[in-house]
Amino acid sequence: MTEQTTRRDILKRSLAIAGLGGLGIPEWAIPALAQGETLMEFTDQPKDFELSRTPDRRIIDVRRIDGPITPADKFFTTQHHGHPEIDVAAYRLQVSGLVAKPLDLSLADLRAMPSRELVFGFECSGNRGPLNGLSSNGRWKGVPLRTVLERAGVKAEGREFVFFGADHAEEEVEFRGATFKVDQQYGRSLQRDTALSDEPLLAYDLNGEPLTPHQGRPLRLLVPGWYGAPHVKFLAQIHVQTDPYLGKYQARWYRTLKGEMVNGEMKWVETAVTRMHLKSFIARVTRGAGGHNVFGVVLNDGTPLKSVEVKIDDGPWQAAKLDPETMREKYAWKFFNYAWNGATPGEHTVTSRVTDVNGQLQPTADDLEVKKTFLEDNSQQRRKVMLT
Repeated sequence: MTEQTTRRDILKRSLAIAGLGGLGIPEWAIPALAQGETLMEFTDQPKDFELSRTPDRRIIDVRRIDGPITPADKFFTTQHHGHPEIDVAAYRLQVSGLVAKPLDLSLADLRAMPSRELVFGFECSGNRGPLNGLSSNGRWKGVPLRTVLERAGVKAEGREFVFFGADHAEEEVEFRGATFKVDQQYGRSLQRDTALSDEPLLAYDLNGEPLTPHQGRPLRLLVPGWYGAPHVKFLAQIHVQTDPYLGKYQARWYRTLKGEMVNGEMKWVETAVTRMHLKSFIARVTRGAGGHNVFGVVLNDGTPLKSVEVKIDDGPWQAAKLDPETMREKYAWKFFNYAWNGATPGEHTVTSRVTDVNGQLQPTADDLEVKKTFLEDNSQQRRKVMLT
């Protein structure tokens, strides 16, 4: 497949919707296909590839990223228990448990509190393989979680903060060979130090508009730098308790099992899915008047980046250029470009890797062989592309 197109009108509309038009972002910083650019074919793309647009799952086509902000109607989403119908006018957020003053807040109450904006790009912990379509970046607005918790007055013994969505379903719970069916809400928890930090946000707007049902209308939790699972949609209740929360999507569903060498012996360790691991991927390769260009995306937990490199076939690693505009926002996804000079027609492999300021290097697939579960796959990915 090749594609030749001009998309500046689409770009300008998307900038206006995202509220970026007045920020002075130059068009060269926006990775829309320029006039005369031709999209090269990824030969490892599934032949029957189509965007997943089921009611509970939407992915994006990373080959057609138009700018730093993903439009709300294209933002990726996954959902376990459908989209509950919530009367926004009657909506209430309950804050309960180990608090001095239980709260029952309307959406108007929340909007009246001091707000802040957050540009945040994240991915589903199951985002993997060549497509990477379970990732997006948006401009969110809401009330800091700490503001609400301070109003409630968290007691000293409150250690675990549990967030329940309004979405629920009958779930099977296994215990020593027995299976019980019980109705459960989607739930995740944060420990005290994270919940009371400056970072978590109770978001009610995305890109200047109220949240869509797919993004958790009317309110969702956001934990900057974390994978998608903890960002509880349709937030209905915050419950403060002492004991760890062990609900399905906290203790069993979103877990990683991998081997670690301890004193010369392999130990199998289970960890919760929380902070995003350092990752880059190639989104597209194009041909223009000046030659070929490799465009890619970095996702991570907000740790500053040191470098991104690109390798063609089995050649040496070469420095790519990080986009300065997307680097301005700590938790946004970051873009990079690599000018592929002297490219020859035919099939090639293109790989990227990213390093942060702490020296953390994106791992290879071989490095992750000790990981048994598929979640949190941040390995370097070799894309196959046909140049013309």
